[in-house]
Amino acid sequence: RYQLQPPDGNNRYWIDEISLFLGIWQGTKENGTGYWLRWWDQPGELLLWGSELVIEEQQRAQQERQRAEQERQRAEQERQRAEKLAAQLRAAGIEPQG
Repeated sequence: RYQLQPPDGNNRYWIDEISLFLGIWQGTKENGTGYWLRWWDQPGELLLWGSELVIEEQQRAQQERQRAEQERQRAEQERQRAEKLAAQLRAAGIEPQG
């Protein structure tokens, strides 16, 4: 039998059977701004909608691409620096090893 429970300090309702909070969230979803029922986990982290998860993953992938490109550029700069040093050694009559 259901018994009315008071909300927590964040005005959310704990649902013991599923170990989640249910509350009202104000924001935008699919071009609609308003109040939405949302779920939070026990530590208070908002559970993301599928569309939010997709956006988050796209952002993570973009950051990883940028990181990889920066690493590629760093490696290329290091290669060019090594080539320049090797050329300077050869010009001085020293054959570089490696």
